[in-house]
This record gives sequence, C-alpha cells and structure tokens, in this order.
Amino acid sequence: MGSANSSSTDRRARIEEMRRAEQARERRNRVLVIAASVVVVAGLVVGGVVLVRSQDDKGSTTAASDSSGKGRFVTGKDGVKTWEGKLSRTHVTKPVKYASEPPVGGDHNPVWMNCDGDVYTEPVKNTNAVHSLEHGAVWVTYNADAEKADVDALAAKVKKTPYTLMSPMDDQKDPIMLSAWGHQRTVTGAKDPNVDAFFEKFVQGAQTPEPGAACTNGLSE
Repeated sequence: MGSANSSSTDRRARIEEMRRAEQARERRNRVLVIAASVVVVAGLVVGGVVLVRSQDDKGSTTAASDSSGKGRFVTGKDGVKTWEGKLSRTHVTKPVKYASEPPVGGDHNPVWMNCDGDVYTEPVKNTNAVHSLEHGAVWVTYNADAEKADVDALAAKVKKTPYTLMSPMDDQKDPIMLSAWGHQRTVTGAKDPNVDAFFEKFVQGAQTPEPGAACTNGLSE
C-alpha cells in the first residue's frame, strides 16, 4: 500500500511539474506571438499558404490511409493490447482511416482535443483525439451498452485526472475501452481494478511520444 501511494504521489508530482513547464512555454509563446505580429509580410505569406492548403483539404472527402494498418495488436498477460508496428505521427487535415476503433496512434490532426480531465458528451474526431494520445493522454471511450453508473463514475475520475479525456464512441466493439498511444484494453466497469492500473501506467507514461506537451488550448468540442 505504501509503495502504491508513493507511486501515485510521484506521478502527481511529475504531472504538476509538466504543467508548470507547459504554463512557462505558453507565456514564452505569447511573447513570441506579440513580437512576430509586427512582421506583417511574413504573416500574410504564411496565412496564404495555410488558406490554400485548407481549401485543398476541404475539397476532398477521401480518408487518408494510415500506415499503422501494417501492424497488429498483441495482448499481454495483463490484458493490455500493445500495437506492434510503426505508428506514424504525420500531421494531416484530412480524415484518417485507422486500423482500430478507437485508434491508438498514427497520423493525426495538427490540433489536439483538450485532455486536461475533459469529458465530452458527444463523439470527438479520432484525428484530434489521437493527437492527445501523442501528448500522453489516456482516452476513455464507451458505447450505448455501457451502464450509466459506470459512465458517470468514470467521468468523475477523468475530471480529476490531468492528461485524460472521455467521449462516447458508438462503433467500438466493447462497452468501455481505455486507450493510450500504442496501447488499449477493455474494462468491465468503473470498479474494475484495471482502470486504475491503466491510468497509473499510461497517463504521461513511458509510451508518450511527446511527454509534457500541452493538453490545453486545443479543441474543446
């Protein structure tokens, strides 16, 4: 019990340190934005490029294939499925056809879903949520078969846990699933001890491609 409490305390301290670093980065970014705003010509050029790319993307509804389709899940003794294969990390603005639902990584939108204990009552775009996983978030998803009591209890847990998010996902095969970058498992309900174990291991865990990256200032709906 003492070891578990120590581990939890260490994890909270690590997350708080990362959040302080994130806030410092945001302050530096605001200074840079103000300084860069005086470079009008450069801003217009960049804006023009972004506008052209945005128009090109909106003109196509074809989902891009994701290279993660070349891999496969391998289930460990603890019930956690680990993706064996390269998970690409290219920023794209088109929809992506992922190899799993929910996805556990791959090409994704340049903007992440807010994952600072955010609970969404409507489905979110996979491409934005995958970016959150890249930042070290755990994504809790559920379908219509999940018990309301479990959904409510999991939502309460997510709301008090930085680097997590939660949303409904009608197309997933199991009622409640937990996903992190490259890892995923099904749980039986909110009281399943595997929920705490998954959070403990994968919230800002060793699998995180971009540890300490922001889980705020992204999309909120």
